[in-house]
Amino acid sequence: MLAIVNSVVLVGLEGQSVRVEVDLSNGLPVCDIVGLPDPSVREARERVRAAIKNSGFEFPLRRIIVNLAPGDIKKEGPIYDLPIALGILMAAEEIGSGPEETIYAAGELSLEGSLRPIPGVLPMALALQEIKPGATFIVPAANANEAALATRLKVLAAESLIQVIAYWRGEGTLPEVKETEGPGSYPATPGVNLADIKGQVAAKRGLEIAAAGGHNILLIGSPGAGKTMLARALPAILPPLTYEEALTVTKIYSAAGLLSPGQGLVTERPFRTPHHTASTASIIGGGRFPRPGEVSLATHGVLFLDEMAEYRRDVLEALRQPLEDRVVTVSRVAAAITYPADFLLIGSMNPCPCGYYGDPVKECLCTQHQVAQYRKRLSGPLLDRIDLHLEVPRLTYGEVEDSTRPEDSLTVGERVRAARERQLVRFRGTGVTCNAAMSARQVYQYCRPAPQARSLLREAFNKLSLSMRAHDRLLKVAKTIADLEGSEEITAAHLAEAIQYRSLDWGEAKEAMG
Repeated sequence: MLAIVNSVVLVGLEGQSVRVEVDLSNGLPVCDIVGLPDPSVREARERVRAAIKNSGFEFPLRRIIVNLAPGDIKKEGPIYDLPIALGILMAAEEIGSGPEETIYAAGELSLEGSLRPIPGVLPMALALQEIKPGATFIVPAANANEAALATRLKVLAAESLIQVIAYWRGEGTLPEVKETEGPGSYPATPGVNLADIKGQVAAKRGLEIAAAGGHNILLIGSPGAGKTMLARALPAILPPLTYEEALTVTKIYSAAGLLSPGQGLVTERPFRTPHHTASTASIIGGGRFPRPGEVSLATHGVLFLDEMAEYRRDVLEALRQPLEDRVVTVSRVAAAITYPADFLLIGSMNPCPCGYYGDPVKECLCTQHQVAQYRKRLSGPLLDRIDLHLEVPRLTYGEVEDSTRPEDSLTVGERVRAARERQLVRFRGTGVTCNAAMSARQVYQYCRPAPQARSLLREAFNKLSLSMRAHDRLLKVAKTIADLEGSEEITAAHLAEAIQYRSLDWGEAKEAMG
């Protein structure tokens, strides 16, 4: 007898309907799974066999063929355990054909028959509501809150195979889960307040501009000057996630299997801090079975590269494309998968290998050649994509003992939100949410400097030998400074402040870069 149960396959962040076809015939007892299954899918036959037996049902001692259609898409993970078990029991006529409504199922079975959480439920549910609006989606109870974010589906939460079979037979019910916010969120925003950071007025101003316009930023200074604390204070001044942004972040974390059991919508902006020994695949994404990398996990949040010059050259150069396009494509023989990569990059580095080049107190032990080679680890094209280059100098004791309380993150965050709201109004209907994401055409349209500022821009372009990309990014930063002041026009003062944040394009730093 043939039985069919509906399920979903996840390719990147996109889902597609799958038919789990189960055929029972006479022959030697064997269970074969076909349809491009990976090893974890093939192992389902042993999990399903034990789960059916331990749930009080007979596993048929016949020839069983399970086909996962369409057969040209790779099937990964244990998500097909539940539909395979239902299909086998239907084909063996131990349970009926199920309720009349269209039902999709996904879930991993334990040997005792309970349902375990699986990754990728939210993107599956969002895809399913486009494929079959109003369908019923049976998922493990631990995944129900995220699945319920797909509001056009009927999401049912199941704890075990026995519960699902009782519902299938019409002998019981499964609780329907409506959209709700899960308990807590992942990851938590680092709790560093700008008011807790002594001095560094210029660096704090740079953080404010970066947050207001979504600009990438590089902090350069001696060890212990406060670079890491400044970076960890950045998320606190960013505006809250919009619902659409939160949904995108939750989709990515769901596909990566990083949501906590029972969690719903992620409400905090991500803050990712990969170690400098991380591989290109872990940063950009990929692997044998492609998964989102750190650039995707930091989408709508912050990617912090501490000691940026210590990262491998190929890792840093791989960042160039995501920084420009805000998406990353992982190409494999079978398919090319595109993940979002719309993040704010903040990097920190020492000015030289020993860390004290230009320090007013401690003497640098590096030769000029060593300084130049160290700074060349960040290539010109990569630096071109970083809008703000900020020096973080050593604090004097007078700054350390100063009892004046600096502005806190809440006050700065209010100015940032006001600037972001101006940008949302300006770019309404274009898909752009901040100044840093403007296209070349939008830069020409919205970032036209005043006459006095135009002559300053011309002089800076010629003297600093700016590229066209650096020229546009300079205008974007100037526009953000104008937004913070509530000005529609880019004045010479706005542009002059923006130019001073390109420190690696001029002065001693440029000479050291060779």
